[in-house]
Amino acid sequence: MKAAGETADVPPPLLVRNLAQLVTPSSGGSPLRGKTLGAVDVLEDAFVLCEGGKIAAVGLMSDLPPLAGDLVELDGRGLSAIPGLVDCHTHACFAGDRVEEFALRASGASYEELHSAGGGILSTVRATRAAGEDGLRAAVHRHRAWMLRWGTTTFESKSGYGLDRETELASLRAILDAGGVPTWLGAHAVPPEFADADAYLDFALAEVLPEAAGLAEAADVFLERGAFDVGQARRFLEACREAGLALRLHGDQFTEQGAVALAVELGARSVDHLEATGDGGIRALAASDVVAVLLPASALFLERSMPRARDLVDAGAALALATDFNPGSAFCESLPLVCSLACTQLHLAPEEALAACTVNAAHVLERSGTIGRLEPGYEADVVLLDASDWRYLAYHLGGDVVKSVIRKGEVVRER
Repeated sequence: MKAAGETADVPPPLLVRNLAQLVTPSSGGSPLRGKTLGAVDVLEDAFVLCEGGKIAAVGLMSDLPPLAGDLVELDGRGLSAIPGLVDCHTHACFAGDRVEEFALRASGASYEELHSAGGGILSTVRATRAAGEDGLRAAVHRHRAWMLRWGTTTFESKSGYGLDRETELASLRAILDAGGVPTWLGAHAVPPEFADADAYLDFALAEVLPEAAGLAEAADVFLERGAFDVGQARRFLEACREAGLALRLHGDQFTEQGAVALAVELGARSVDHLEATGDGGIRALAASDVVAVLLPASALFLERSMPRARDLVDAGAALALATDFNPGSAFCESLPLVCSLACTQLHLAPEEALAACTVNAAHVLERSGTIGRLEPGYEADVVLLDASDWRYLAYHLGGDVVKSVIRKGEVVRER
């Protein structure tokens, strides 16, 4: 068995047989929305065959043909198989922790009060700058291993805890080194050495963007009161789009500041958080191609209102789920726990939650044709659950149901 992120160039064929259940979002395009979000195919007494790092076949055991040659076999008796989970919004590149801040918040301090007092994002900026590139690589690999334990086979991670040229670029390289999908969160906060947001953006776009665009796949901005306003966010995102980056936004986490309208206007891949989104924002998202990425662990951690997932789905908006894994407002790397929250707090069905953190999350990362489903031709990313009913993914509140993780046709994690 390989360590996290380490796979053979060409793994031997792998057959997982006698599965109690195999489930995958139904075939079709992406993102799934409306009634199709909850459409899944469930096979009982099933198998999945992986060859060359890809899924070669799935089906019923009764239809399994004779197989010749050497292959690795796993007995799936009593287990369920789901696609490898896709975490499309994390902040996994950070150093230090904010456990003291957590304790203060538990005693009554608000997120905004902690941020104004020099805590929050800027406290992690100080620790991340001090870590150096080797420290950041070690941190991301560590966090990547945590995510893999919970069935995440593909993860996105943002920079944004450096906010200087050297640390931002080192962060993006560290994410790539760990096999992640890098996003340049160049507009996360205003570091203390700059007088205001406009002065910082002058620096970031002139000094960091040219090299960040060669490392990252997307750019992101925190559009919120006390961070960046809609005009500043538009300036940042338009420059990033011109440099060839896909666009994403943190928006409506605490207040509506125009993030949804800007995301639609600029054709962003996603707008993420949406705890404060009202009826108008829901209608706008439903009429657009922008994916609403919901982060219920963050809302729970900060004791905020949950995003209106049911209203978004019923209106026809495309929806994805992610952990928002970060040291301050969502110290959670478990997508199974997020699925539990999606069902118990956001009122999604288990089928909808599964699609939201597989094929729809893959769509946000522009990978929906290669990951997020158990279908021939897709990457052989498979999670085996220690349950005969796949819905334990969300039913088990602790999320401790992952028995084995297969990535590109090779077992990379076993419990």
